[in-house]
Amino acid sequence: MLSINFIRENQVLVEKSVREKGYSVNIPALLALDSERKSLLQSVEALRQDKNALSSQMKGGKPDPELIEKSKAIKQQLASEEPKLDAIEKDLNTQLKQVPNIIFDDVPLGGEECSVEVTKWGENKATGVDHLDYATSRGWLDFERGAKVAGAKFYYLKGGLALLENALLQFGLKKIQEHGFTFMTVPDMVSGKVLEGCGFNPRSSEQSDEYYIEGEDLAMIATAEMPLTGYHMDEIIDEKDLPLCYAGYSACFRKEAGTYGKYTRGLFRVHQFNKLEMYVFCLPEESKQIHEKILAIEEEIWQEIGIPYHVINIAAGDLGAPAAKKYDLEYWSPVNQKYQELTSCSNCTDFQARSLNIRVRRADGNIEVLHTLNGTAISLARTLVAVLENYATEGGKLTLPEVLRPYFGGATEI
Repeated sequence: MLSINFIRENQVLVEKSVREKGYSVNIPALLALDSERKSLLQSVEALRQDKNALSSQMKGGKPDPELIEKSKAIKQQLASEEPKLDAIEKDLNTQLKQVPNIIFDDVPLGGEECSVEVTKWGENKATGVDHLDYATSRGWLDFERGAKVAGAKFYYLKGGLALLENALLQFGLKKIQEHGFTFMTVPDMVSGKVLEGCGFNPRSSEQSDEYYIEGEDLAMIATAEMPLTGYHMDEIIDEKDLPLCYAGYSACFRKEAGTYGKYTRGLFRVHQFNKLEMYVFCLPEESKQIHEKILAIEEEIWQEIGIPYHVINIAAGDLGAPAAKKYDLEYWSPVNQKYQELTSCSNCTDFQARSLNIRVRRADGNIEVLHTLNGTAISLARTLVAVLENYATEGGKLTLPEVLRPYFGGATEI
């Protein structure tokens, strides 16, 4: 979340970001509530000081009756004022959590359609093989039995497609380790505190994407970003140890709420999939540069796999609450003849770290909130779609991208 002081000092920017991101938060009312909190806090602190002073005066011997009466009066005032202060602070904290992160100056304004292409790579094919029909016909993908066991949009991968997923993961692991990321497996559930601290605030209740565990303060993760963000919760990291670069592999669980009108065929939008996620804790002055580095790694991965793509700078109206700026890498679908989302990377500045109390100790001893960033290395279900559409042949074989062949014993096709 944003600090109240930042909001007060940057009210115009915050109000613009709230408006452009499509959230409904009354910033003037929020600031007025904070002013009320400050005034009441000053009153309560003054009463507490008076109470402590009287307590000191009444120590030893018989207390003066006048002092006793003054002490009783102060206790009564505190009994009235402290609950008011607690209520205001809780209300303020709740409202602060509804304020999305600011947007950077170079973020396009407007809705999803206003996102701007940054770069493009590869030659777009004119035809391709439908991944669902192809994989099902080869016995590699079974949605029917997935639905029987767990419900709609759950599935089984079998044979060649399961092996292809494993090869993509191994290739992704190799790449992120070459770039200095530490590989981690992570919990598939997080507490409400971590979930809230990550800032996944839907614009409406209909957009809530998480599966919650009944009777427990736990939710299934929608991305490894969640447990990775919480990894250093309530910690202070020395400046010399930053940046810390992690890559978490996990299952991801999503209700896929609010997807009406979006492309959902086959593996493209499912309730459970596997993903390798990059995550960085860094100094504030380094986050913009590291954001570009994460994007460069994503581009390197897809160029080596050989999937045509373009990168877009996501417009403000399509940004989630935590991101100040986000890039999407969209692959070219020869089946649908359009670009479709494959990976993304976001600079969340100090938004998540402040909520989860993750700070850096500078070399001079000063302590401040650090910055966090995230980016998809390999989102495996969608990657399978992209590879099948671009590499499946009309003859029924799947040509293997060259970088994946070592994981198939050197085979060129399956």
